[in-house]
Amino acid sequence: MLTLLGALGFGALSAFVPVANAELFAVAAGRHGASVTTGLVLALAVGQTLAKVGLFEAARRGSALLARHRRRPSSRWATHVAAHLGHRATRAPLVLTAATVGLPPLMVVSVAAGATAQPRWEFGALVLVGRIARFSALAAPVALALG
Repeated sequence: MLTLLGALGFGALSAFVPVANAELFAVAAGRHGASVTTGLVLALAVGQTLAKVGLFEAARRGSALLARHRRRPSSRWATHVAAHLGHRATRAPLVLTAATVGLPPLMVVSVAAGATAQPRWEFGALVLVGRIARFSALAAPVALALG
């Protein structure tokens, strides 16, 4: 139980601190056998998801404040990302790709998505699915090799 809480906390920390590498944690989790690895990967993914939803919410509240003072996005990049995240057909693939592959960086997408009209539940679900897939893909080969 303590190990799962540690993975949850490390996942949240790694969402903000680049030297706390969740991917390395996932690989190391693979040495514990399938059932423990599964729990660690899920806890790590939940921790990262909670932290990214926190970034999403901070951006949402911040963008509401900025909207009172500004009408136009501050850069062409912001306009481009906001356009993709603002459309129903492109926002889910963009968030899922960022959560699974890491490009574009999930931290950037989290903040940009919070500034758009994307529903919180949709963002959170996509990040969770993507993070589980990413961490599982890293941990599974180790767990199978040592298995």
